[in-house]
Amino acid sequence: MALGGGFWLKMNKVLPGAYINFVSKRKAQFDSVDRGYCTMALDLDWGASDSIVRVEKDEFQTNCQAIFGYDYAHEKMKGLRDLFLNAKTLYLYRLNSGAERAKCDIATAKFGGVRGNDISISVQADIDQDSKYMVTTYLTTDGVKKAVDKQTGLSTPADLVDNEFVVFKKDGAFVVAVGTQLTGGTNGEQITAAEYQKYIQYIEPYYFNALGYVGSDDTIKTLLQSFAKRCREDTGAKFQVVCYNKAKANYEGVISVLNKVKDKGAEVGSLVYWVTGAEASCEINQSCTNKLYDGEYDVDTNFKQYELEQAIKDGQLVMHRVTDGASGNIEGDVRVLEDVNSFTEFTKDKSKDFSKNQVIRVLDNLAYDIARLFNRTYLGKEGTDSIGFTALWTDIVKLLTEYQRIRAIKEFDDKDVQMPYEGDNKGDVVLNLEVNPVVAMTKLYCTCTVA
Repeated sequence: MALGGGFWLKMNKVLPGAYINFVSKRKAQFDSVDRGYCTMALDLDWGASDSIVRVEKDEFQTNCQAIFGYDYAHEKMKGLRDLFLNAKTLYLYRLNSGAERAKCDIATAKFGGVRGNDISISVQADIDQDSKYMVTTYLTTDGVKKAVDKQTGLSTPADLVDNEFVVFKKDGAFVVAVGTQLTGGTNGEQITAAEYQKYIQYIEPYYFNALGYVGSDDTIKTLLQSFAKRCREDTGAKFQVVCYNKAKANYEGVISVLNKVKDKGAEVGSLVYWVTGAEASCEINQSCTNKLYDGEYDVDTNFKQYELEQAIKDGQLVMHRVTDGASGNIEGDVRVLEDVNSFTEFTKDKSKDFSKNQVIRVLDNLAYDIARLFNRTYLGKEGTDSIGFTALWTDIVKLLTEYQRIRAIKEFDDKDVQMPYEGDNKGDVVLNLEVNPVVAMTKLYCTCTVA
């Protein structure tokens, strides 16, 4: 008969034997959330409705046509090309929930929208196989028709396999046709605030760093600002809304882009695409100040010096043109003047520092990192005694030490983190700490003394 053995909690075993516990040595943990995630609700000609579609940067480059209905180089993808110059992941919501799908006798468009009307189906005899058929799906773009799917060796419609553009009808028999056009596709009714209300319900559970709105409807801007304020202050979700020319928003959770674009047919606020991607992907130890605009839009930078100064005072993110005559760059580059948000009414509790997006990035990420650390390691697992409090203190110090190593904060000392203690109720933990975010250099005041 075997002797006693296994794990032990109390020294109350009856049988003789060896009772051995295996545990990890307590080590400080560091785990920081990634950046580069953004979301937008868009009016589109193609795509899934009533859902959030995750689009990665590489997917946009390689599978753009299947997702959005147009190839990567198409004019209608211009804004998204600007977005993905910096963004890593887009959580897309298509606003056209009432879009109708185009149809013909043999197939129905996979998604609703006017893009479905550019699809046609060809049914022909398969010259390589007797009594067999070949079915080709075509997509016409700017007058050019290209095959996007071809299936051969088919006996009946039941052999057809749905592709990225159509759902085939599988009954009946094939009828030879050179090209049957799908018709009846629409984008649905005019988009209203109700669609944006549905959008914020869908997107709220997701983690993202920036929410972009290209339009000029002040009601929608206010709705999205209220959404950001509720999430930031009530639920702990930290993100910023990027929109075009939101006057007097006065909130660190809103970035108001002042510049309009001059491109024919483009929405005046199309620069929001690029800013949303840039702000979402900017690391906590970086700033968008002086960042080069490398997108495709013709940005209106016709501002006088005093207008640029007033824009900063008004909490507007503005781009300007920077020339360098010494190097021959007379035309100049378009760059972000200063990486600021719309917060302008400073107080003792919230100083001018909160108007700098780099500071907000540090604080937002820190909020996420501390919450994740507590929820994963301590919530319901550690006791409110000296051992538990010391472990939590050690992990927070390790986290902030790493923030200092990557130059997100400065002048940090472990004394800046007070030892946690129990709050008014059993299980409550109180933690107080102090951080000093690093911000990018913006002004140089130099005095040169000539001897």
